[in-house]
Amino acid sequence: MVKKSQKSQSDEMFATYDLGCAAALITADFELLTLDKANPRKVQFIFRREVGIEKVVDDYWADRLEVKARAFFDNIKMLKNRIYSE
Repeated sequence: MVKKSQKSQSDEMFATYDLGCAAALITADFELLTLDKANPRKVQFIFRREVGIEKVVDDYWADRLEVKARAFFDNIKMLKNRIYSE
């Protein structure tokens, strides 16, 4: 029997395969938990699910999200380094 107060792991995490979306989330101060490299052809970026994360993702895809350009670019570089160094 599962109690309603128990959350599944997927309720506590948000995942995306999109590098730009992941960089935008980091730039917006969401916590990147890990990279899932189980699939050798693509990397999944896994974030802690927090209030507002879906809005940031929606705004990113709708081209309404505004972030600091240099921070966004630096976060893309950081993610690429993590992809290829681990």
